Amino acid sequence: MPLNDLLAAHAVLPALKAKNKKQVLQELAARAAEWCGGQEREIFETLLHRERLGSTGIGQGVAIPHGKLTSLGRLVGLFARLEKPIDFDALDGQPVDLIFLLLAPEGAGADHLKALARIARLLRDEQTAAQLRSARDEAALRSLLTAPAAAA
Repeated sequence: MPLNDLLAAHAVLPALKAKNKKQVLQELAARAAEWCGGQEREIFETLLHRERLGSTGIGQGVAIPHGKLTSLGRLVGLFARLEKPIDFDALDGQPVDLIFLLLAPEGAGADHLKALARIARLLRDEQTAAQLRSARDEAALRSLLTAPAAAA
């Protein structure tokens, strides 16, 4: 599944302002609710619950908060580049500035795991991460995220 199938039309945020992990999750939940029609509170609580199990900060400045919702009909993604890196309790202890939110239907199973793996491979690629950090705007970010190489 290419990432352009996951990203809604305006689901790329080039300069999200947030001071901490909770604020990022709240903002992402609000934006995701707008785009997928879900309940903001349900999305936020799902993300918080997942973070309590262990941080979704995978290292190298990247986090992939994710969760499953009964109200969702398909996989939905949202990408945010933070204006300033924040502590996300990442595995390597480094602050996070690139975040890809992934929401899946309750019964997504393998599709959810495949999407997580694809996102992790893309964002942990040093060259891609550097390009995402230096991209000027939403269109440039979206292009990098949905390029044919990103779907591989």
